[in-house]
Amino acid sequence: MNIIRKAMTKTINWGIIGLGKIARKFAEDIKLVSNACLWGVASRDIEKAMDFAEKHQAEHYFGSYEALVNHPEIDIVYIATPHVFHFENTMLCLKANKAVLCEKAFGMNTDEVGAMIKEAQQRKLFLMEAMWTRFIPATEKLLKIIANHEIGEIRHIKADFGFVGDTNPEGRLYNKSLGGGSLLDIGIYPVYLSLLLLGLPKAIEASATLTPQNIDTSCSIGFHYPNGAVSHLASSIVTQTPTEAFIEGSLGSIRVHARFHHSEKLTILKENHPPTEIELPYKGNGYVHEIEEVMSCLQKGKTESEKMSHDMSLQLIDTLDTIREKIGLQ
Repeated sequence: MNIIRKAMTKTINWGIIGLGKIARKFAEDIKLVSNACLWGVASRDIEKAMDFAEKHQAEHYFGSYEALVNHPEIDIVYIATPHVFHFENTMLCLKANKAVLCEKAFGMNTDEVGAMIKEAQQRKLFLMEAMWTRFIPATEKLLKIIANHEIGEIRHIKADFGFVGDTNPEGRLYNKSLGGGSLLDIGIYPVYLSLLLLGLPKAIEASATLTPQNIDTSCSIGFHYPNGAVSHLASSIVTQTPTEAFIEGSLGSIRVHARFHHSEKLTILKENHPPTEIELPYKGNGYVHEIEEVMSCLQKGKTESEKMSHDMSLQLIDTLDTIREKIGLQ
């Protein structure tokens, strides 16, 4: 039975492929969502799948992705593999008529993302990029503050994300075959924030430090908007940065406290007013809100989320493609 025909109170069976750090946190949060069941997990390593299932109370485990996605009891698959495999894994699920929630970056380029969306639309299946930032309570509140013109018109956005990463050439961050580098891994968050608040820029500037293996260890980005607004965005896997965001408007500014992509605190600053601090804790590890959105969409028969739409994913990957072209990243 297709998931979109199920009753509102029907349990939705989740599968997970790619059983790393993010998948572990996601699995913990599935337990906190009503009518969500972690039905199965899969790894190319059957022992890893078995251990993951035991630790997170998954009902079943599989030694291949194909076995999981082709099982009739699975309703939706959460893909948490390295982003270089997202296209292949997503298409596998969609062709098995399974709904998909796929980690960011959605695909490696605009062509891949476009093909994934086309496949989902043709099959009338739900598909969403797992940009958990969009569903965090602090982000929801930020959007309301801006919509209410509490800080006036946005003039400037500053956002950074940096940490000192593992330099192992076989690891995820420095391995070209795994899509390594700062931009797709963490630079995507500052870029997304600017797109969310200001839309597509009219002009993009970018520079980066590249390794001999063509991995970007740091990236500096400037967006220029038709109304004169500017965004200064940065990512790094060689330096620890504040990982905060500042949205400066004509009437005041908002500080999105670290880490801004899943912040739990906003501070509104306005001239001649004391700072207003707003505490906004999220549920579980922060993935609960994303899971709840997906569950709601599935139960209502939607094939995409209005909050994280297919168009937004296309705009995001197209912008990342432009940045990579400007910094010479292949």
